[in-house]
Amino acid sequence: MTTTPVRIVGVHGVGHLDRRRAPDAVRAACAADWASHLASGLKVPVSSFDWDFAYYAPLLRTGPVTQGDGDPEDLDDPLARELMAQWLDALDAPRPVSQGALTLPLRHAAAWVAEHFSLDGRLTRLFIRVFFREVAAYLRHDNDPARTAAREEVAARIALHRPRIVIAHSLGSVVAYEALHAHPELDIELLLTVGSPLAMPRAVFDRLLPRPEDGPEGRRGERPACVRRWVNIADPGDPVAIPSGLGRAFQGIGLDLTDTVHAGYGFHHAKNYLSCAATAAVTGPYAGL
Repeated sequence: MTTTPVRIVGVHGVGHLDRRRAPDAVRAACAADWASHLASGLKVPVSSFDWDFAYYAPLLRTGPVTQGDGDPEDLDDPLARELMAQWLDALDAPRPVSQGALTLPLRHAAAWVAEHFSLDGRLTRLFIRVFFREVAAYLRHDNDPARTAAREEVAARIALHRPRIVIAHSLGSVVAYEALHAHPELDIELLLTVGSPLAMPRAVFDRLLPRPEDGPEGRRGERPACVRRWVNIADPGDPVAIPSGLGRAFQGIGLDLTDTVHAGYGFHHAKNYLSCAATAAVTGPYAGL
């Protein structure tokens, strides 16, 4: 194995807002956590990697989410409810569920998702509230200050750390995609997106910057020019990484491991992706393995 630690920047998904600690403390703790999971999957020391972490959650200005049962008022942002409805459509939810999702009590939508994916109902309600509140906060407007600030925070951490690899999970893959497009001067050997909703129709895909463009193979996004190789990993049991096959929606993806990867999925957690065999196979060569 190479004696020089491989530089990596992680970009988190939803649910990372921590108001109790300073951003630098959160960044350091998350970097250490992600490093341990990746190292365990590769069966190498944590010191094999030099991690930094892009912590953009405070910039989205979302409020705290309680552990309640998920009444309708817990998702009272109209855009969040619209995105949830579009997500249910993409999941092929039954028509009464998907058509009525704008007014459907959150607990009913969560009950269908939990049953469909064999998930815990209470955790599914909490996840839906967190996910769509934060996605709505980021995608609200093209030029929203929160969106620009989150994108620039990710670009700044990458510029500062100069990583060979960027690993972006969930909503973080959306922020990283836009940040890398906005900063073509960056140089990334590998962009690894895991559990990504980038291709989610209407809710995410059609709101991306830059907008996907029509071409001979339909409407597609592009690999950022500063990325040499883009690999996507998605577990078929992950209800956020839909539709399956990110490569069908984006040009320039070198490897799309979808429907064949089982990351020990547990509510879309980054740790399961970081420690899975597919991630080890993709990142191992960069560590000289």
